[in-house]
Amino acid sequence: MARVALFVPCYIDQVYPQVAIATIELLQKLGLDVVYPTNQTCCGQPIGNAGYECELNDVAHRFIDQFEEFDAVISPSGSCVHFVKAQYSFINQSDSVKHVRNHIYELCDYLTNILNIKNFNTRFPHRVGIHYSCHSLRGLDSGKPSEIIGEDYSNIQSLLETVQDLTLVHPERKDECCGFGGTFSVDESAVSVKMGQDRCGDFENLDAEYITSTDMSCLMHLDGILKQANSKTQVIHVAEILNQTVTS
Repeated sequence: MARVALFVPCYIDQVYPQVAIATIELLQKLGLDVVYPTNQTCCGQPIGNAGYECELNDVAHRFIDQFEEFDAVISPSGSCVHFVKAQYSFINQSDSVKHVRNHIYELCDYLTNILNIKNFNTRFPHRVGIHYSCHSLRGLDSGKPSEIIGEDYSNIQSLLETVQDLTLVHPERKDECCGFGGTFSVDESAVSVKMGQDRCGDFENLDAEYITSTDMSCLMHLDGILKQANSKTQVIHVAEILNQTVTS
């Protein structure tokens, strides 16, 4: 049996702990031996995105130390997973670093492409729209971006299509950015908010009850905008949907 570790990003730990709980419960119900290393900290993405690459060394090595012993590292955050895979190339490429970079997975990627899950005993009777985060879609190849010609595919959509009574709604601009972009939302807050408002409108116009995604960071941005506008549309991480009534 694979021994896997759960990596919980900072903002999920502090703001949306229910997403971490749903993720570990889901993986355990699927028969995995899941460990949560209690000394884990940030992967360093905020520092790296702000341009402070030199300060990342200690953070990155601490991350590797926490997760090198596991067969796989799974996280409910595509952007953090992409950061480790792509940006940890700046540190010495020891066997441990290579192992973690090659065996860290966004949750839907692991469920779809490693476990090859075809069906969940899950029910979620709501209208749901998928927000495709830029990092997951283009950095982790979790689906086909609109600018690419070829056969359509989507890890998150294939999983949600197995959920009983769930109705997927599809905005015309399937992979439009929500405007979060980490530090972009701080440096260019007015632009970020307008992009988020436009993105929320895409789903509200389709009477979506929920917006879901592989990235709680994007959903956090949309959540704030929706609440500010007193919208009836809510956000929910895909792990929370898939964990509704899953049986092993």
